[in-house]
Amino acid sequence: MTETLGSRLAHAIAAKDGAAMRALLADDVDFKGLTPGRTWEGSTPDDVVETVLGSWFEDSDTIEQVVDVQDGLDVADTAHVSYRFDLACPDGAYVAEQQAYYRGTDRIEHLRVMCSGFRPR
Repeated sequence: MTETLGSRLAHAIAAKDGAAMRALLADDVDFKGLTPGRTWEGSTPDDVVETVLGSWFEDSDTIEQVVDVQDGLDVADTAHVSYRFDLACPDGAYVAEQQAYYRGTDRIEHLRVMCSGFRPR
């Protein structure tokens, strides 16, 4: 089975691989994100990487494991992927899940991500 753009994005986030994330995103990506208490927007791959790797996951947060990646529950022309991470942070062990909806054939042009926030394991 070929990996989808969404599953590749989930694994790039887990690896904290900004270059891999940038390679998956169109130069004029339309990004919006929702975390507990805040909304995020961006229009370039750098915006998305800075939000996700620079704000959502700090350097001290270790993504220990990709627990689950599920995709294929598409909505018409919009693909869907959900993924869950086990995290180790300076103040404890957490789990976080994100739901992402995206459009694009070779690169992600439209991306909406909703995050559960870090929940204690």
